[in-house]
Order: sequence, then structure tokens, then C-alpha cells
Amino acid sequence: MPIGNIKIWIRAARLRTLPLSMSGIIVGNALCLNEDDFSWGLFLLMLATAISFQIVSNLANDYGDGVKGTDNSTRIGPERVLQSGLLTKDLLKKGIIGSSLLAFILAFILITSAFGSSSWLYFAVFILLTVFSVWAAIAYTVGQNAYGYFGFGDLFVFIFFGLVSVIGAYFLQMKEISYLAVAFALILGLLSVAVLNLNNMRDLESDQVAGKRTIAVILGPQISKYYHYTIIVSAAVILVVFSMQLKITYYWLSLLGIIPLVFHLIIVLFNKEPKALDPELKKVALTTFALAILLFISFSLG
Repeated sequence: MPIGNIKIWIRAARLRTLPLSMSGIIVGNALCLNEDDFSWGLFLLMLATAISFQIVSNLANDYGDGVKGTDNSTRIGPERVLQSGLLTKDLLKKGIIGSSLLAFILAFILITSAFGSSSWLYFAVFILLTVFSVWAAIAYTVGQNAYGYFGFGDLFVFIFFGLVSVIGAYFLQMKEISYLAVAFALILGLLSVAVLNLNNMRDLESDQVAGKRTIAVILGPQISKYYHYTIIVSAAVILVVFSMQLKITYYWLSLLGIIPLVFHLIIVLFNKEPKALDPELKKVALTTFALAILLFISFSLG
């Protein structure tokens, strides 16, 4: 890769999406931060692995939507690198392969560090999760049967950004599952789906023309809003209920994350212009990240 193209690859990696990919890892580790067996090394490896998976997903999404013509002049969001001609299909494909290999290597180091030879069953399960994660990152938009084009994007985001991310992080540290890890996995999963739904509501018209049947396209603009309210409110209710069960002095810090979500719902309620949803996408993603950081701080303070 020529040095002059580094800025283009950084653009293709979409750095603004990375905080959301780290949020579940941060939450999963926060929940076991005060345990004697907590490993900072594992925590950092998890963050690096999560970021690598997200980059694979971003490159594949750029490639898949670009090849299918979904990314075109009618699209409202930021212009993609394949769409704008900054990278060729072959070069972007090599980037996907290279980033996938890096993701596999980081995941292998992480899994080996967490389990060693103590449990081959856990080792095998997480290796399979790694393979499934890379497949999911690529198959979202790449290929004739890309699941993102058939309304399954929300489900997979909920699974990987919520359940796998939070519960997986907790299990890698503690070698067990707790009800709090499940509860906060639901919260992170729902908020991550909300980010995707905003993206799909913004691109509803162009996706519909391109034949990309997201949940927003299937439901239509008005019902998509109701769907969005349900996601956000459900996440907020679970957050309130389970934050109050945390046995830490500053449990209320994470509840501050609800405040920007209230203002966000008001904006969505009165929105009539899809383009205006683009900054809201960033707000919800950063609010989710902030919530994860606040939870981590609250456990650090004890």
C-alpha cells in the first residue's frame, strides 16, 4: 500500500464507528473490574480485537454497497472510498483480506491468553465465535445473499455489539456468566441497533431504490420511528433497573447517559428531513460510548 494512500485507508476504516465497537468490551470489563482475577492485558487485547473486527466490517460494507451500487449520488451519508473512486475493488478486497487476517491473529492471541491449555472447550467455542464474527462482518453487505439486504442487520448488530461483546468480554475475564452481564449486554445491543436504525432511516429512500431491504425500508418511515422509540426506551428502562442493583457507590453515573437520549428522541419525533438524522447517528453512538466509560469509572471509584 503506497504511503500516500494511508489517509484514504483511514477514511475507509471509518474511525468514527470505532467507539461504538469498543463500548461492549468496556462494559463487560467494567462489571468485573474489582475482581481479583481481572487482567488489564486481556482488556487491552479485547479492545484491539474489537477494533480490528469493526475495521473488517467497515471495509466490507464499503466494498459490498459499492459493488451493488447502493452507494450512489442519492445517498445522504458520507461518501465511501469505492463510491468516490479513491480505492479500486481489487485494492479494497485486499484490504478486507488483510484486516481479516489481523483480526484472526489478535483473536487467537486473546483466546490463548485467556484460556491457555486449561479449557479446550472454551478455546474452541471462542475460535468458532471468531470465525463467525469475521463472516458476519463481511457477509453484512458482500455477496448475493448479504444478510443486511434482507432485514437481518439489526439482529446481527444486537448479537455481536451486545451479547457477544459484553458477555464474551465478561466470560474471557471471569470464565463465567452473570445476570448483570446479560442485562448490560441487552442495553448495549439495543443502543447499537438504534445507531444502525438511524443509519437506515437516513438512507431509507436510496436503500429502497437499490433493493436493500433494511428494517427501516420494510417498516416505512413512520413505523421505523416507533421502532426506534421502542429500542431506546427499552434500553433506558433496563439501564435504570439494573444500574440500581449495582453494588457500587457511584452506580448513578451510568444513568447520566439517559439525558442525551431523551433529547435525541425529541429530535427524531419532529424530524421530517432524513439528512438531519446523520448527526443524531453520531450522538447516539457517542452516548453509548460515554455510558460505557461512565460505568467503567463508577466501578473504578468503587
